[in-house]
Amino acid sequence: MRKYNLAVIPGDGIGKEVIPAGVEVLAAIAKQDSGFDFEFSEFDWGSDYYNAHGIMMPDNGTEQLKRFDAIYFGAVGAPDVPDHITLWGLRLAICQPFDQYANVRPTRILPGIKSPLSGVGAADLDWMIVRENSEGEYAGQGGRSHRGLAEEVATEVSIFTRAGVTRIMRFAFALAQSRPRKLLTVVTKSNAQRFGMVLWDEIAAEVAGEFPDVQWDKMLVDAMTVRMVQDPSSLDTIVATNLHADILSDLAAALAGSIGIAPTANLNPEGAFPSMFEPIHGSAFDITGKGTANPVASFWSASLMLDHLGETAAAARLMEAIERVTADTSLHTPDLGGMATTREVTDAVLEVIRGWNG
Repeated sequence: MRKYNLAVIPGDGIGKEVIPAGVEVLAAIAKQDSGFDFEFSEFDWGSDYYNAHGIMMPDNGTEQLKRFDAIYFGAVGAPDVPDHITLWGLRLAICQPFDQYANVRPTRILPGIKSPLSGVGAADLDWMIVRENSEGEYAGQGGRSHRGLAEEVATEVSIFTRAGVTRIMRFAFALAQSRPRKLLTVVTKSNAQRFGMVLWDEIAAEVAGEFPDVQWDKMLVDAMTVRMVQDPSSLDTIVATNLHADILSDLAAALAGSIGIAPTANLNPEGAFPSMFEPIHGSAFDITGKGTANPVASFWSASLMLDHLGETAAAARLMEAIERVTADTSLHTPDLGGMATTREVTDAVLEVIRGWNG
């Protein structure tokens, strides 16, 4: 039997509600499948850990995580800790050392869920957004000087390297090549950002030559927001920089019905380090403790993790279970306009899984 060691980091806010639900679902899938099993190891890192210890995770946190096959992550952020401390102290402190340079965010309209776009259905919106996840606008380069003075200066330097851009372009073209439409849109802002973004454009054109069967075009990021809203069916696979894809993928989730259903895979494609899987909705302290957080994003992220681990059949079956539950509008949580609870949605998915014959 294949045994997978999973590091579980619920983190903050509703992460502590939806990740345990996801662990239940993963355990149920493993129980129904005789081919693999999970060993879960939970880490209490996050804002509570910071308030107790002054750091978001131990200094040797990444060293502790190296032995795992994958990381299942909840959320980071709390009202009483500055956001830059929580993000750089935990999530980015894992992503960057583990070179999880390919952030993949599938977006599609699941059964039973309506897009806020009039007349747009599942056939019109089925995207894969690829986000460069290691450099760009979130490279962490910059600083502040003359603090508190009128002359205070803060710099935030975007870093675009040939190596970094080339590898994410190859990843995105290959992903587009694997999908039926073989269509890729490269998002840029090279009219205003004349150095890093021009390099981005040039490398996209170079890499395109390696994938002659992939049709591709490019869009300025501001025009891209318009296209996503007005002509969603013209898009399929999308690649963008760290900041641009971060923003566009949230818009995509909203257009698909709710950010509460949107998953993420932070991949180290070469497998040198464990990859990390998480819902993109954040800690959502406004609904923490109410029992109404939508666990679908955590379940979908778990499906991405199963697929990454090579358990493609189990990944597909989990997505089938998710879709059967979302198709029942009585099981929609408040973000989808319903009244269902986290527990009710989780139990419904578990019921589908336990109904399988293995």
